[in-house]
Amino acid sequence: MPNEETPGLILVTGQQDEANRRRITEAADAAPVRFVTSMNEAGELLGDAVAIAGTVSAAHLAAAPKLRWVHSWAAGANNDLTPEMVASDVVLTSSVGNGAIPLAEHSMLLMMMLNRDVPRWMASQRARTWDRFTHGELNGKTLGIYGVGHSGSDLALKAKAFHMRVLGCRRNHETLVPGIDEMYSPDRLIDFVAECDFVVVTAPYTAGTAGAFSADVFRAMKPTAYWICISRGGIADDDALLRALQEGWIAGAGIDAHGVEPLPSDSPFWTAPNTIITPHNGATTPGTAQRGVEIFVDNLRRFVTGQPLQNVVDKVHGY
Repeated sequence: MPNEETPGLILVTGQQDEANRRRITEAADAAPVRFVTSMNEAGELLGDAVAIAGTVSAAHLAAAPKLRWVHSWAAGANNDLTPEMVASDVVLTSSVGNGAIPLAEHSMLLMMMLNRDVPRWMASQRARTWDRFTHGELNGKTLGIYGVGHSGSDLALKAKAFHMRVLGCRRNHETLVPGIDEMYSPDRLIDFVAECDFVVVTAPYTAGTAGAFSADVFRAMKPTAYWICISRGGIADDDALLRALQEGWIAGAGIDAHGVEPLPSDSPFWTAPNTIITPHNGATTPGTAQRGVEIFVDNLRRFVTGQPLQNVVDKVHGY
């Protein structure tokens, strides 16, 4: 850790307003702080940096021999976990939890849009036609949350307000979570999805979750059920998901996080039946950005005073 005699440089990337720059500088105490728009502007500053807030590549890591800590502005650390970072002694922290509130809201939005067939109403509005039809309601439906972390936990409470039954599936399945009626282990994923009217993926992308939603899993879902992903693409086998939608294994999908991003203009997902596409910005809110700053400021105070950091990424498990 930096000390009072020879404080190391704190390098902060991104567009920070004056209020946040002042709060970051105050949290750094005696350690000097430099603000840059991106790591491309870091240059020779890397040689003195002991802490960086931003995305650090293998080249950046090699050019920063004094580096002790990297904080990712992202909640998911998969893009930060290069082989070089994993092999290094540099502590990696993330902004996990900063987007929990809007991601839970986005999940509820997609569930309601799919359940009530909102695209049909929007099409009728464009056509200026009065199209009344019988639609669903969330009351009494079963929601399955795959990956009950920050956003999953917040989603469980929001779903309870809609009088839904809520199931959870995660590695640490023995820990009780408010709002979850029953927890499943990942090895019971087939049993888990078979119970659900909605499956919402809030899990990080890791070696354990990559491709977890295979053809067998989608076939185990109810043909009336919907699949929603708001965390990371690649957790579903895209070919299996597309077949599930095109062949009616499931009723539809709401996809914010995609296997390939940006989603190519010729991707068949754009026109898949009963599918709502959003461009991975369910958590793109001012509140998310500010909560990320709050997490970093708290950790910066801890760093300069030698206290344990929060949100430390387990480089083995990937989150």
